[in-house]
Amino acid sequence: MIEGDKKSSSDKSSTAASWNEGGEGARVQSMGWKELWLKEDWWAIWLGLGIVAVAYWFFANGSSIKWIAILPPGKWTDLSVVTQHFAEHYNQYLAQFIMWSLIFGVSIKALGFKLSEFYPSFLFIYVFSIVIFVVGQNKAVTNLNLEPPLLALLLGMIISNFIGLPKWMDTGFRVEYYIKTGIVLLGATLPFTLIVWAGPTAILQASIVSITTFAVIFFAATKMGLDRRLAATLGAGGAVCGVSGAIAIAGAVGAKKEHAPIAITLVIVWAIVMIFFLPIVSKYLQLPIGVAGAWIGTSEFADAAGFAAANTYDGYANSPGIAGNSGDAVNAFTLMKVVGRDVWIGIWAFVLALISTTRWERKTGSKPDPAEIWWRFPKFVIGFMLASIIVTLIASHYGQATFQKTVVPAMVGPIKDLRTWAFIFCFFSIGLTTRFRELSQAGGKPFLAFTTGVVVNVILGFILSTVVFAEYWTHLSH
Repeated sequence: MIEGDKKSSSDKSSTAASWNEGGEGARVQSMGWKELWLKEDWWAIWLGLGIVAVAYWFFANGSSIKWIAILPPGKWTDLSVVTQHFAEHYNQYLAQFIMWSLIFGVSIKALGFKLSEFYPSFLFIYVFSIVIFVVGQNKAVTNLNLEPPLLALLLGMIISNFIGLPKWMDTGFRVEYYIKTGIVLLGATLPFTLIVWAGPTAILQASIVSITTFAVIFFAATKMGLDRRLAATLGAGGAVCGVSGAIAIAGAVGAKKEHAPIAITLVIVWAIVMIFFLPIVSKYLQLPIGVAGAWIGTSEFADAAGFAAANTYDGYANSPGIAGNSGDAVNAFTLMKVVGRDVWIGIWAFVLALISTTRWERKTGSKPDPAEIWWRFPKFVIGFMLASIIVTLIASHYGQATFQKTVVPAMVGPIKDLRTWAFIFCFFSIGLTTRFRELSQAGGKPFLAFTTGVVVNVILGFILSTVVFAEYWTHLSH
């Protein structure tokens, strides 16, 4: 969001807008140093790395932040256990709500949104997130593999489509902000050595799928007579990074104002479908945990949806016939999607801007600036990498056994729990901003073109994950 672009959520009438406030990808001009406090990506970095720094400070001084990183009891069967838990720990939840409210509130204000809208909306999200956690951690529910993220998504969609909420509450439904913060915190739980080891494989696999998917969607769309700028925006939405990719490319090629919302709508539709489809099929085929995570990372169209699907499949670890360790799916997904696909946004934007201005709009176009690669680059990925490096350096001072016994429970574990809260905020917000009436307005031809790419994406991703690079993903955590 550029300076002076003050908006309340009542100004944003579409589901697409709700998924992308902050608009990092939509701007084609650099803000200079103002980016550091006017973009969600940078705020996600400051927030995520700040939590890591505070967690380490407490750990280094013989304490921990786990008091404020509290979660509801897991796998409970007796409701009295839940009521007793909240009777004893209500003050911790109050403190946690205040913590989230303060750190999110500062950035929301800086981004130009109204705190009078954000705080009531976030209170709504937080209270329902507690309810989602409690229900999702009931033993009967966990046995059905209905993880809290999926419950959050479903509940959000029910509320949004069958009950309805005031439009101003969208100010608190910061989908991409919550997921970006969660991704930065995820870096603190994913060793950098793993990123270095699997990174080349992830980049190669992601590049093969991304180029192929983009080519298929673009070709199908143009053959159907759609504007090349819309075709490029659709192709980026399916090939690179879903919502952010569609916004970045729409800005790069000078797309019409309705092009990005159409692409984002289709991304949302298929992302939600894949949350359920990919884990179910993977389980039926008894894919190893890491292999399924790589397939999800290759074939999902949005970070938040992919994390939900990968998190669900991690729940199948130790199930009969399914090899791999819990966490492999999320780690493989992260390497494929965040490391493998998201980092290419800037490059795609520059290349398509070059093609657009030199081939499609020679008379009116201006020469693209190579700096656009940096402007489009998803900055939160830097935070993810830095968090991983920081914790890896801390771990290097301990033996494996000592690290698992002391550092993990006192420092890494609480960071992981706070990351879980951020993800729940995100998934619930997705549901709350997914309105079926708006999703139906995308039209027939864009849907067919995008769906053609979806089919190719899923099949090619499956082959690469289960055959070509299966050895890497099967032994990811070994």
